[in-house]
Amino acid sequence: MNKTALVCGSLAIDIIMQYEGRFGDTLLADQLHKVNVSFLVPTMRTEFGGCSGNIAYNLKMLGGEPRIVGVLGQDCAAYLERFQQLGLSTDNILIKKDAYNAQCFVTADADHNQINAFHPGAMSFAHENDVAKAGPARIAIISPDGHLGMLKHADDLQRLGIPFIFDPGQQLPMFTPEQLIGFIDKASYVTCNDYEIELLMDRTGLTIPDIAARLDALIVTRGEKGSEIYTEGKRIDIPAVPVGAEIDLDPTGCGDAYRAGLLYGLTNELGWEKTGRLASLLGAIKIVNKGAQNHVFTPESIAEKFESAFGMRL
Repeated sequence: MNKTALVCGSLAIDIIMQYEGRFGDTLLADQLHKVNVSFLVPTMRTEFGGCSGNIAYNLKMLGGEPRIVGVLGQDCAAYLERFQQLGLSTDNILIKKDAYNAQCFVTADADHNQINAFHPGAMSFAHENDVAKAGPARIAIISPDGHLGMLKHADDLQRLGIPFIFDPGQQLPMFTPEQLIGFIDKASYVTCNDYEIELLMDRTGLTIPDIAARLDALIVTRGEKGSEIYTEGKRIDIPAVPVGAEIDLDPTGCGDAYRAGLLYGLTNELGWEKTGRLASLLGAIKIVNKGAQNHVFTPESIAEKFESAFGMRL
């Protein structure tokens, strides 16, 4: 059986800087109309990211077969080398020589406030990357990417007969109500977090039962409250995996790890009870590690953690 999963989405570099003071001590409320400030950032780290890169990273470690459909720019060498080291195919990554990688510049202060600047760069050309060239697949996911690319990939995957997960993420506000309903009707599955599902309902006028009725499954994640899977007229509650409260948690990439679990469960026909729990476990493993692609596990270690957490075999 073909277990390939096409992972359509952004590829980005995150540049994360730490300011040791507090933004509030420098940004004066009565002077915000003419801001001209500089923050000394003694520490800086660069992280590989982007939704498709993060999802594929997790799915590969699970033993899945991800194939990334994304776009990088002229400064792609380091990310391509990383994919090769991880054993991830780069055959379906489009390189735009006249653009830079998508990049997010993050400055955080002592109170964990952030000032971010995001440059979409090569991501904006996702519509030029033909998903049909990636070949046959068991399933696909459309995660946040260039606006036109997400629309085109949905049309192409429907035409190719490849079932897909629609994961709108932070790109959800970019689409009209009609476009969002179009995604729902083309997709087999939709996954959102608790904020995104409220926005999706508000934009489309559809309720959770309405959306679920148009799909094989609707998956809603709610952080430490766990997640819900609506399928075949019923709701399956998936518990969150507890993590130590004393640990400095980093939620960056947790949703992508969860989605890798969904893809693995669907391609291996684990059933929703196990698929949801696997996804939940991956999110918990990720959150206790800094960055979206720095945690490490093996299929064997996941099987052990799964049985320990849920009292059932994977």
